[in-house]
Amino acid sequence: MFIRRTRTRSNDEHYFTFRLVRSERSGAKVRQRTLLNLGRHFDVARSDWPVLCRRIDDILAGQLPLPPDCPPALESHAQRIAAQLLAHERVGTRASPTSRGRDVQHVDVNSLELIRPRSVGVEHVGLWAMEQLGLRTLFEKLGMGASMSAAAVGSIIARMAQPGSERAARRWLGERSALGELLGVEFATFGPMRLYRASDALMAHRDAIEHHLFDRAMDLFDLHPTVTLYDLTNTYFEGEARGQPKALRGHSKDKRTDCPLLTLGLVLDASGFVRRSQVFAGNVREHHTLAEMLDALDAPRAALVVMDRGIATEDRLHWLREQGYRYLVVSRERTRHFDPEAALRIETASKHGVHLHKVLCDDGQEVRLYCFSEKRAAKERGIVERFAKRFEDA
Repeated sequence: MFIRRTRTRSNDEHYFTFRLVRSERSGAKVRQRTLLNLGRHFDVARSDWPVLCRRIDDILAGQLPLPPDCPPALESHAQRIAAQLLAHERVGTRASPTSRGRDVQHVDVNSLELIRPRSVGVEHVGLWAMEQLGLRTLFEKLGMGASMSAAAVGSIIARMAQPGSERAARRWLGERSALGELLGVEFATFGPMRLYRASDALMAHRDAIEHHLFDRAMDLFDLHPTVTLYDLTNTYFEGEARGQPKALRGHSKDKRTDCPLLTLGLVLDASGFVRRSQVFAGNVREHHTLAEMLDALDAPRAALVVMDRGIATEDRLHWLREQGYRYLVVSRERTRHFDPEAALRIETASKHGVHLHKVLCDDGQEVRLYCFSEKRAAKERGIVERFAKRFEDA
């Protein structure tokens, strides 16, 4: 058994393909039979080919090397190739149901050895969800070929099951997941750039994918997009990120003020389905991005926008009123005009008392709801009393 390299030309491009070959004698002649096509992205160094071939022979024969002379990286390649050879052998020698008779054998279950165990549960769930959402059909409509579509599906499900980089996703798909068998694709032969190109393709079609997913979710769950929630978060680069113009320093929510940041804005409906996403510069302020995000939505008039107090500036609220949106925000006012006599007391689900005071503004543009929690007031009194006691004892 040995590895053969063949020079190939396609569309004026020259490249090498690799095959695992075995010499077999047929009468007076010796022929070379191809056992497995290793593809064009076979990345084992030529000096390691003899060790790899010996280890594949050992695995097929059920032998362990004493002492082990195969590095971990070569061992991984050997296990993968041996498993492929065994799978091809089973397919080639499988008997038809009509010709198969009873064949009862005694097997020592303690002698069984599992080669390349792989997960399949989360892959089934992920594929089922993608079929319900019509994603693979959408990829075809967007002009993504079969290979690119499979890489995109693999990248998405890998992020669901084992969040990480494209490199980590490629390793998980090729070594630990059975998704390739479900799709009829050998992820282990994918080159290192395949998943990066799939991510670029998904990013290029982001708007179409987001619109399709949201519309499909509305149909599946019979929802009506009347409430819109908007918020920002950010992540950081541990390097300098000089090639990313949006990587700028700002207020890090992970408290990594020493790193350049990238900001992600999400618009969601009341059920948590993403309507739109956008990547902003790391130093962007929340209230500067609201108009840009909502302008891109086809939200009905009088839709309710829910925001936190960091976004709810007077300019933003004025813009929302002009555009016909309703809004629900936490007031940025420091003074409160709570009237306990006019308040209504209710009980929460946990049986705690809350006093509510509803006030209509003079211009009729806003309704303000002042809230007073008995439990929160007791907690704050306790904090003040503890500080006072420590001060007096000191």
